Amino acid sequence: MAAQLPPLPAQFKTVQHHLRTAQEHDKRDPVVAYYCRLYAMQTGMKIDSKSPECRKFLSKLMDQLETLKKQLGDCDSITQEIVGSAHVENYALKMFLYADNEDRAGRFHKNMIKSFYTASLLLDALTVFGELTEENVQHRKYARWKATYIHNCLKNGVTPEAGPIGLEGEDYTDENDDQGLFSGTGQPPERSPSTYQPGNVPTSNYTGIQIPPGAHAPANTPAELPHSTGVSSTTITHPTPQNIPTVDPSLYNTPAQGDSHLTAEDFAKAQKYCKYAGSALQYEDVNTAVQNLQKALKLLTTGRE
Repeated sequence: MAAQLPPLPAQFKTVQHHLRTAQEHDKRDPVVAYYCRLYAMQTGMKIDSKSPECRKFLSKLMDQLETLKKQLGDCDSITQEIVGSAHVENYALKMFLYADNEDRAGRFHKNMIKSFYTASLLLDALTVFGELTEENVQHRKYARWKATYIHNCLKNGVTPEAGPIGLEGEDYTDENDDQGLFSGTGQPPERSPSTYQPGNVPTSNYTGIQIPPGAHAPANTPAELPHSTGVSSTTITHPTPQNIPTVDPSLYNTPAQGDSHLTAEDFAKAQKYCKYAGSALQYEDVNTAVQNLQKALKLLTTGRE
């Protein structure tokens, strides 16, 4: 990695955790580290690129990006945006699903908190490729809220409520500093539970939280998540694919509409889904691969998503 960065200017506080995540992933997953830094760079440029301390910081950060880009060479995840986008998204959702499964099982620990929060940071980084899908916007909001809520509960000796909690209509902000978000009682809100599924996530508008120094992320990639429920465990295992979706038989029976009915945008979307599927298979994520292949097949045979 390039020379150390100078002290973080106060103006760039919003990206401090993205940069920390980049450092944590320099050896674990350099592609993720690269895009976390790229997100911090782009965000910093928008905030302040003129003051001397910010210009100096951004210059050094740019040096780090160039060094990392040279180290990665001809890596497809760097040279091809669609592959890079799939890589970061799959990594983020792997972390999210690990934390969500631990939450639903009532296993509350620091690794799970950090995984929720890191997933939200990586979904921030995904915006370097363009706007997030509505589903990923909701994933990010839910992950950030859950990290805060569970941390507050454990901090105050309260047992968190497992699984989804209805948050519709609530207004959660971080008008004060990041630590202010951890000043709550940890009590779960009293309202009817929601039925969280991907694409149906309770909404909030947290825009940043601080995970305490002792809450370390799992020292592994999303494809190698810890199976232990203990905070300090480092035992690693590959997850067994579960709930693999069945292929809709109607997709095989629907006659193709013909190339004349498919637009250039349709072909681009189908290619994107196939790329996502290929990237998911690199992580042995059969569920995600099948879902994306089904989307591509439906689009090519019906002309509709």
